[in-house]
Amino acid sequence: MPSSAPPRLGHVIVCGLEGVGFRVVEQLHLSGTEVVVIDDDSHPSLARALEGWGVTHLRRSAFLGDVLAAADLDGAIAVVCSEADEIRTLETALRIRELRDDVRLVVQLSNPSVAKALQRATPGGSVLDVAAIAAPSFVEVCLRSTSHEIDLDGTRFEVAEALVEAAGPSGATFRRIFGDLAPVAVMPIGTGEMIQCPGRDHRLADGDRVAVLGTPDELRAAGIDPDLRTPAPRRAVPLARRLGRRLSTLWEEGNRSLLLLVVALLGLMLVSTLVVATWLRPNVGHGHIGLLSAAYFTIETVATVGYGDFSFARQGPTMLIFGMVLIVLSVILVSAAFALFTNILVTGRIERSLGRREVTGMAGHVVVVGLGSVGIAVVRDLVAQGSRVVVVDNDPANRYLDQARSLGVPVIIADATQSETHRMVHLRDASAVAVLTSEDLTNIDVGLAVRESLGARADDLPIALRIFDHDLARMMGSSFGFAHVRSTAAIAAPWFVGAALGLDVLSTFYVEQEPFLVGRVRVAPDGGLRGLSMADLSARVRVFALRGAGDDGELEHPPRRETRFAPGDEAFLIGPYEELVGILQRDRRPPASP
Repeated sequence: MPSSAPPRLGHVIVCGLEGVGFRVVEQLHLSGTEVVVIDDDSHPSLARALEGWGVTHLRRSAFLGDVLAAADLDGAIAVVCSEADEIRTLETALRIRELRDDVRLVVQLSNPSVAKALQRATPGGSVLDVAAIAAPSFVEVCLRSTSHEIDLDGTRFEVAEALVEAAGPSGATFRRIFGDLAPVAVMPIGTGEMIQCPGRDHRLADGDRVAVLGTPDELRAAGIDPDLRTPAPRRAVPLARRLGRRLSTLWEEGNRSLLLLVVALLGLMLVSTLVVATWLRPNVGHGHIGLLSAAYFTIETVATVGYGDFSFARQGPTMLIFGMVLIVLSVILVSAAFALFTNILVTGRIERSLGRREVTGMAGHVVVVGLGSVGIAVVRDLVAQGSRVVVVDNDPANRYLDQARSLGVPVIIADATQSETHRMVHLRDASAVAVLTSEDLTNIDVGLAVRESLGARADDLPIALRIFDHDLARMMGSSFGFAHVRSTAAIAAPWFVGAALGLDVLSTFYVEQEPFLVGRVRVAPDGGLRGLSMADLSARVRVFALRGAGDDGELEHPPRRETRFAPGDEAFLIGPYEELVGILQRDRRPPASP
């Protein structure tokens, strides 16, 4: 029998829980938005979490049957497609657009060609790539960047970190030290917790660290270099060490036999030269030849190009026997040496193409572990920034191998938890490490192994660790001392939620271990933001720029505290994701009656 329940209105449909999908559902639920999930292949633990939240879960395929009707597609404000299989994602997105062309459609696709084609085929939709969204956060860690760039339609802003040094014994307000720069975060000296988006009257002490936002000129006027990067300690590798590496590589890569053969051949030639110089008499018993002539005669005998000058033919029985032994041994040693040399050349070429050969001449490079969609995006960005990169992956059939090699990046196919692999990529001479496989447990294992191999350098070298779960990422930092743990889901999910609810997400970045979001909200004519002033917003959100509906596109920054939102205004906000979504939800509700 058909259900008598009234149709849902104003909800969001999420198709697929794998990857970013579950985090999108969680954040939509926490924001108070009703969610309907369509997924027929989710892990039982994810299904239990949905049940605990009271989220409707339809265990069917989104592109088959009438499940979209059961999810009340006609009343939904948005649909998020994040299936594990991109073909299913594509088919689901096209089906949804066919059924309803006015719904907000947010699609996760990592293939850029397909993404562009889908964007053209579904006007008004948003096609997002988790890897492209998350990669800049890892690149900033690897490059030791202390600033984050934000582009507002051609106006450049920077979030930069600075150390408070002139507060005085009794402290000073943020306003007195940094003027009109927008405070993003304050990290008090000692063990104090981070304060997010404090007011300009917040008091600072010497030794506090702050993250501030402003244009490059405003930052320079306050004595902050917006382009500053913490330089990596220079790793000068002495010449003797480099030669030692090369000899060690030659010895360890299967060349022992060739080296032994060469030594034996040189020894045979030396003995032959001495014997010929002492016993050979070219004029039938009269006189000896010199050492140089003896060496020449030995070389032409070994090379089998004689005899035109000297010969064993008219010597005594002893020299004849010696000549025969010399010829036989020479043929054996020379033939074996050539065979081994050819084998080494071919094997080396194969090992290099398969990624099983040690990289040489590397120092100050970035080691990237894991060549998935996030890994290749990070590699591309690092190479574009001029960094030298070495990749470690354990899959010889990885789909991104050719892309990495086309960028001139050596790829080692090996287990990244092994110390031998760390030696092959010269881990101790690297400037940063990014561990970016798609499995949390693997990343934790590799991260701990890397710290063990680095020894005393572990605290100086940034290790960017990719962890899916935000809570696990936080605990890895507090329990194991990893200072740069990033959750790709936590970085990317706000983009999907924002696109579904109407928030234009512009950028995400980290201060310490806390993610921040930069977004743009257009004030609705009958929304809850109309008529509010800057001071009426959440204390953890800051409006750092405002474009008034009647200001001919002029950007006001920073906006005055008494400025009130008017319909059509574009507000640019920065703060924790939950606070920005709360403001967006507030704008969707009409103002309360007086």
